[in-house]
Amino acid sequence: MNILSDIPPSEQRREASTWQGGARPRYPEASVEHAHVDLALNAALGRLTGYVSPAALAGAWHDWATHLLLSPAKQLELGVQAASNMQRWLQYSASAMFGTPAEPVQPLAQDKRFSDPLWHAWPWNQLSQGFLLTQQWWHRATAGVRGVSSHHGDVVTFVARQLLDGIAPSNFIATNPVAQQVTFASGGQNLVHGMARAGTDMRRALAGTSAPVSLRPGRDVAITPGKVVMENHLVELLRYDPVTPQVHAVPLLIVPAWIMKYYILDLSPHNSLVRYLVEHGHTVYMISWKNPQADDRDLSLDDYRRHGIMESLDTVVRESGAPQINACGYCLGGTLLAIAAAAMARDGDERLASMTLLAAQVDFTEPGELSLFIDESQVSFLEAVMWQQGYLDTRQMAGAFQLLRSNDLIWSRRLRHYLLDIPDKDNDLASWNADATRMPYRMHSQYLRNLFLQNSLASSRYLVNGRPVALTDIHIPILAVGTMTDHVAPWRSVYKIIPLSDTSVTFLLTSGGHNAGVVSPPGTPNRSYQMSTHEHDAPYVDPDTWQAETRVREGSWWPAWEHWLARLAGPWVAPPPQGRSVRDAPGHYVLEP
Repeated sequence: MNILSDIPPSEQRREASTWQGGARPRYPEASVEHAHVDLALNAALGRLTGYVSPAALAGAWHDWATHLLLSPAKQLELGVQAASNMQRWLQYSASAMFGTPAEPVQPLAQDKRFSDPLWHAWPWNQLSQGFLLTQQWWHRATAGVRGVSSHHGDVVTFVARQLLDGIAPSNFIATNPVAQQVTFASGGQNLVHGMARAGTDMRRALAGTSAPVSLRPGRDVAITPGKVVMENHLVELLRYDPVTPQVHAVPLLIVPAWIMKYYILDLSPHNSLVRYLVEHGHTVYMISWKNPQADDRDLSLDDYRRHGIMESLDTVVRESGAPQINACGYCLGGTLLAIAAAAMARDGDERLASMTLLAAQVDFTEPGELSLFIDESQVSFLEAVMWQQGYLDTRQMAGAFQLLRSNDLIWSRRLRHYLLDIPDKDNDLASWNADATRMPYRMHSQYLRNLFLQNSLASSRYLVNGRPVALTDIHIPILAVGTMTDHVAPWRSVYKIIPLSDTSVTFLLTSGGHNAGVVSPPGTPNRSYQMSTHEHDAPYVDPDTWQAETRVREGSWWPAWEHWLARLAGPWVAPPPQGRSVRDAPGHYVLEP
């Protein structure tokens, strides 16, 4: 059997070509045909391992296990800790049987698995305490082993946490009093419904499909009126209709991430940042990225810059007549916007008036737990998967993000979904989250290697048109938004735009996570933010000191950003004349499966 039989010859030949400015083949040109055997084998293996490199896990485990064997003091410490935990658990269990339990081990603040009062009664409190003490011991065992690399130590700690989360007593009906109570109350109907849901989820997993999106763009979400005013093979550019008698003279171009669809910024009318900005007199343009297919495998990161940002900027300036525009980038879109802004500054292009970065990183030395999935072994493994199919698909990306918050996104969901008979929430943000996109092979490989592995943007080694760009060349005002509980772009990492730039940077830290923190309209309960401006010649303030010294303000951060943006958006003028349009918003690309 020919292992390459399912790979078109044209795609096999592509691997031999040189890729400018990014990822390139891992093999000499003469051995490309043999390299395809390796790539095909790794791609097949990826389907069995959840697209996690077994070599990366084995290397981390070997590093930890070897150094633990060479650390008798650590072994003694763990032995003493195990005996202490066992004694504490036995004392707690004996006391709990007679209704006077000793002081319990407290879970982390975000761990709600044992918060129900039923868990506080015997024997369930005995089970939960045993689990928490075991979890505590394994954290000590995997952390702080002398000689283990920080990356490998983090990987081993993470894997141990995943395995423990999988066997937590809250996951099984025999050891979960809350699930048992629901079962008795419903006569077992919760289990019948749970089995049906589990069967549906299994069929979708085997078929490689995801749950249908409940709220459709253009019908339920992404309904702010507008037009598609430019279209190419990569983007549609949307221009939203004005709703105020006058508008600010300087328009706003928004660059969303292409890992998901743009309409997280235009959800339901009450949740739409686009609608909020339009109602405050801003002329808003939005990039809508195409959902790539296998034929788009060779789209590069620079294609996204040129055909995404630069062609859109050309259109906005030409159509609006404004010599300058404000620009805003979200997540990956913000990183790419920073690259484009640095290249424009280097080349003397002064068409940007300001730049806003929403949960976007420009330095990737501390990208949070996402770095657990990014090292040379893991990136090479993902490249094999992407090489075979031409892209990284939604399920392959979603798995990594779910593991980062497995308690909330995997085990707690299965508990609610399969045992407690609680259906998934049906709201605009959840529906958007299920409407994911693919990532082209070449672009995503370049992104992981150039930015995550090499950190070339922060070190002024990222090439645009064959020449490096530097963030210090950017002299327009910058506002950077970080979100408090972000697992994708940790706020301290976002904060690094301050020492890496040579301009006035306003930093805003808001409550919430990567998505819910950004979607924070006025009136949303329990929201707060901190905000201050760092001038380019002021002494550096580290993020923890900044957080401690900056006043906390209650409410949404949207009005504060809009006020900052309005000062840079020019005088009030009549709305610009409506130019040519291709079709009505939200366009075609956002509807592509």
